[in-house]
Formats: sequence, structure tokens, C-alpha cells
Amino acid sequence: MEIHDPRQPSQFHGLRGLRGLRGLPGLRGLPRPRTRRTALLLTLTGAVGIGGAVVLVGALPHGDHPSPARPGTLATTAPAGSPGAAPSPGAPGIGDPLLPLDGNGGYTVSRYTLTFDWRAPRTRFDASTTISASATQALSRFDLDFAGNSLHSVTVDDVPATTTRDGDELVVTPAKPIPQGGAFTVRVTYTADPTQRRHRGDAIGDYGWVPTPDGTVLYPQPDGAKMIFPANDHPSLRAPVTFLITTPPGVSAVANGRLVERAPRPDGRVLWTYDSEQPVAAQLVQMAIGKFTFVESTGPHGLPVRDAVPGDLVNGTKAYRSLTPEHLAWLEQRLGPYPFRRYGVLVGDTDLPVALESQALSLVPKGDLQGDRVDAERDLVHELTHQWTGDSVAIRRWSDLWLSEGHARFYERLYSEAHGGDSIESAMRAAYEQHDQWRHDEGAPAEPRTEAALFKQVRYDGSALVLYALREKVGEGTFEKIERSWVTKYQGRVAGTQDFVALASEAAGEDLKPFLTPWLYGDRTPPMPGHPDW
Repeated sequence: MEIHDPRQPSQFHGLRGLRGLRGLPGLRGLPRPRTRRTALLLTLTGAVGIGGAVVLVGALPHGDHPSPARPGTLATTAPAGSPGAAPSPGAPGIGDPLLPLDGNGGYTVSRYTLTFDWRAPRTRFDASTTISASATQALSRFDLDFAGNSLHSVTVDDVPATTTRDGDELVVTPAKPIPQGGAFTVRVTYTADPTQRRHRGDAIGDYGWVPTPDGTVLYPQPDGAKMIFPANDHPSLRAPVTFLITTPPGVSAVANGRLVERAPRPDGRVLWTYDSEQPVAAQLVQMAIGKFTFVESTGPHGLPVRDAVPGDLVNGTKAYRSLTPEHLAWLEQRLGPYPFRRYGVLVGDTDLPVALESQALSLVPKGDLQGDRVDAERDLVHELTHQWTGDSVAIRRWSDLWLSEGHARFYERLYSEAHGGDSIESAMRAAYEQHDQWRHDEGAPAEPRTEAALFKQVRYDGSALVLYALREKVGEGTFEKIERSWVTKYQGRVAGTQDFVALASEAAGEDLKPFLTPWLYGDRTPPMPGHPDW
């Protein structure tokens, strides 16, 4: 995610973001803060017919690097119980130290099916979510992350279930316990409120549903997906998603992945069916509705590029949007093949200073695409970098966020240096001068003091500084080897800080843990290799 406000040089921007089938009515210099948001990985409904389409899970383009994506895998917990264990409640969270109630225990999701019966801007509408899952323990009950405010019904395998609300936890007790290893389907019907948002005091600001003049876009990062649909919401948990979105005539829908079908209905409304194609984390899910123009082009190796742009913003944003193939080629030279099957920019008709790395469809506010070219390219490259680091390579727990935002900021600045912006050395020296204060206020890059410090400046330029120090330590050639190995080995998988340290050490042929540990966790900023004057 990437957020910025030139008027507030001390602030940092780091994020630069349904009903079931049954009953469906119709089928971005330091002085410039930014924020970047990025993706969700979910799993929905079981038996879903998508116009005869075959949903492929974990398959990636560029056959040299097939993805070992693991839909719905819990990254931080092992399956509980044993085959003969008595049924017991699934945990209300997976135990992330910063956000312990994110995600849920006792099951994994294999697919989400999100059904939205959209009516009009800022108007509530019927929705449902169908979740196909399997139990990792014998379950007497289980939780869903859900903050929607109008719940109608919940069934498990078509049988009504008992429910209670406990804050943002929807506790579901099925009519019969679910055996360990058993597959089950949950269907939740509710009324969706496209005005529902929450606020954070960091780079993210407002998140959840983001209204636009004629529709909506989504900004679910970090834990706002639960305002949009019931989910197993943690960045390490992902599953493929099917979107079934019905809109009025003249209004379009766009979502992660491939448009499977656009089907006019007898009443004049239109059903849009999208398939995410690959597993996605809940915070990276995108579903936008509005009067969009779809602008298609081609990236490297024939990669389909499809932008979704409000009609009156097509010409005003064209100059910078058209640079996407160049950005893709530049990043592929450094990180290897683009990890998904398609890409595009969703132009947000919103004044929020936030962009989000929604998987394969980056959300970029219109203002980011209508000003200075250097600033615009920084934002675009930042969100695109996230497709490799943060989206394809997902973080294991929230304290690993530096791996996502640090990489996006590093490559954003590296690109900008070669395309009219400040040198990365000057940017990193400025960050170095402030790093002790950031550590004091917000925690070290890999050790946020609190959940509220997650999307602070140390997670952006402060984390890019760690990568810059690593490059100064091992040299550019070895650093490039580390980076390419990182996004290749963990493509479509979950990884954390210790995974990165181990891989960097292996690629460099030396133990880098003594070097990286104080950079990642220390109270004071270590000396910068090769820069004794800093």
C-alpha cells in the first residue's frame, strides 16, 4: 500500500487495499508519505458453476516457475486434535501477536463465493457469502471474522446453524459437530452496507468500503475484509474467490482475476462473474462498481493488462497508466516473471490519499495519476512491486510486514532514481538520520511495538533501509541473487522474517543473521556499511 500527502512531510503512507448462489436475483522522498495496501486470500463456496469455466488454483503463468500455492493453509498453526478427539470449539483467532483474533482456528477455507446484489451508491443491498471449508479438528463450533451489521441467516451444509456475535467474531454452532477432516459448506446471508468504514491513526486512515460518486471500491487492508464479507481474515490465509455481482444497466463491476461472464438478465440488470484464478488473501480482495471504461493493452510476454477507469478519467490518467508495460519489464529484470496471469490498474474516483495492491488489480486514486510524473510512477511501481512481495509471497504474520512494504518502497525508489527522481542514496541517508527516532516511537522494522504502529514510516523507508544496508553489505550482484531467489522460492507461498534471513544467508554464502538481526530488531540503528560518514 502507498499513501502520501505532500503537506505532511512527517507522515508516512504505507498502503498503496454476497450472497450465495441460492436466491441470487440476477447473477506510493521521504518528505512524501505514502501508503500502499494489499490483498486478501480467501476460499469460498463449494459447488459453484461458473459458466462452465474451470477454476484453477495456484497455477501461474510462465511455466518456468509453477506456483505451489496452498489455498486456505494456516501458516502459524498446526492442525488440532486427532481423529478420535471429541468435538471442541475452533479458536477465535490464529494467535498473531499483534492481531490475535485475525483468522480462525479449526478449519481451512478452499473457496469463497461472494454474491452482491448491488442497487445504488451508498445504498444497502442483499449479499451472501458461501464458504467451502474442511475441518482440521473435530468442531463443535467455529468462528468467522465478520463485522457486517445486518446478519440474516447462517447454514452449515444447508441446515440452519445457531449463531452469536462477539465483537467482530461470528460464532457458528452447526446442528451436528463436524468431524476432523470433514468438508463442510457455510452460507451466510446479510445486508451489505457500502458506507461502512473504520479509521486507523497510521498510513491507512479510513478503510473498508470506500464510496465513489457512482459506486464503490474496496480498501480491506489490514483487517477490513470482515466489513465486506465473513472470512478467515489473516494475510497468511488465502483461498480462491468467485464473485457474482449484479448491477443496474449502464453500471459495471470489476474484481480480482478473470471476467468469466457478463450476462444480461431479463429485468435489464447485469450479472458479472469473476474468478480470482489464484488464491488471494482477504485484505487483497477487490470488488469495484461504477461507470467504468475498460482499457486493454499487453505487457511483457503477452501478459493481459486491463485497466478499469471511470469514464471521465480515461484521458486524464492515460499518460501514466500507459507506462505499466514498462514498469512490468523493469521489475521482471530484477525479480523475475510477473507472478499472476493478468494485471491492471483500477482508478479510484476518490480523494482518499491511499493506494492498495489488490491482487492483480492495483487500486490507485485518481489524484495519484493526475500530477507529477515522478510521483505517479513511484506510486505505480510501489503497488506493482507488491504483486511479487506481499501478494505472491505472503507474510507469515503481521510483524513480517516490513518484507512487503520495505520491498515495495525499495524498488519504488530504485526505479525513481533512474527516472528523474531523487537518488536512492540520498533518500536512504535521510531515512538513516531519522531511523533511531522511528525505532523509539514505532518499534524496529520487524518488531512493531503495537498493532497501531504497523503502517508507520519505519515499515516503509525504514524497512527499505534494511534492504539498502543488505545490498551495501553483500554487493549488488549478490543482493540481486537474494531477491530473485526470494520471490522464486516462495512464489505463491507464505514466508516470514526468519525465512528471508536464512535464504539471504544461503544465497550470499555467509551467515547474515548477526548482521541482519540488529537491523531488524535492535533499539538503535547499526552503522551503514560503506558509509562511515552517516
